[in-house]
Amino acid sequence: MTLTLSRPRERARTRRSYVTRRNIPYLLIMPALLGFLVFKAYPIIAAMYISLTTGAGGARSFVGLDNYVRLVNDPLFWTSLWNTGLILVVQVPIMLLFALLLSLGLNSPLVRLRGLWRLGVFMPSLTGLVAYGVMFSVILRKDAGLLNWLLGLFGVTPIDWLGSPFWARISIVIALTWHYTGYNAVIYLAGLQSIPKELYEAAMVDGAGAARRFWSITVPQLRPILALTVVLSTIGTLQLFDEPFVLTGGGPDNSTLTISLYLYQNGFRYFDFGYAAAIAYALTLIVAVFGIAQMRLQKK
Repeated sequence: MTLTLSRPRERARTRRSYVTRRNIPYLLIMPALLGFLVFKAYPIIAAMYISLTTGAGGARSFVGLDNYVRLVNDPLFWTSLWNTGLILVVQVPIMLLFALLLSLGLNSPLVRLRGLWRLGVFMPSLTGLVAYGVMFSVILRKDAGLLNWLLGLFGVTPIDWLGSPFWARISIVIALTWHYTGYNAVIYLAGLQSIPKELYEAAMVDGAGAARRFWSITVPQLRPILALTVVLSTIGTLQLFDEPFVLTGGGPDNSTLTISLYLYQNGFRYFDFGYAAAIAYALTLIVAVFGIAQMRLQKK
């Protein structure tokens, strides 16, 4: 009898030993870890292998670094990189400057119905990327567009916003600025509201004017948030895809062809997945370099 009773107890102890206070945290994170391995880690490793191959469909052959050599010698890749960098240099400073000015205005006690104004500023960032791209394609039409109609009231001749290389880039900048300015303004506004009011009161007692208070108190206190928005905006612009895809398709004359759009064209239009994967890893390297460089410069 003792033997028959001890065996179930031993089995129960063995089963209970898998669920201990030490193992519970690992069991709780196991679903997230499995999801990361299946949907993140495996695609990253698979894309690395695909970037070293060539071919269509399942018939792939290993070519080593040939896709990366092709990338360095591809003029269209350098064109897409130039276009992306140009939009980045122009659009990000304009957008962040507008966002900072909006946040300063929304934080002012002189503004009435501030909650309503904050909602209105943030609303554009809630619009779907494709939806607002289609909206801007209608607004920026040369013949029947709303923007040209408004400019015509002041005697300005219609501008070919989406058909001219120069104005097509400007159109991308306008669309990006409209969509993301409110998002960054809300982030700045949260930072402004966390600055102690005693600092401004002490500065006013010392005779500091509005400009002096801005440069000596507001900007230093917002420095971490400014660094965050600069890095996030840079990374987002380097991955720019939806706006040029919907508005211009990369044209005219490849003037709005971005790196992500060029990646998409090679992967899903020409089905050259090996070369597209190589472009993806090149873009990842560029984003990493820009992010690390910006963080180090801003720390200094």
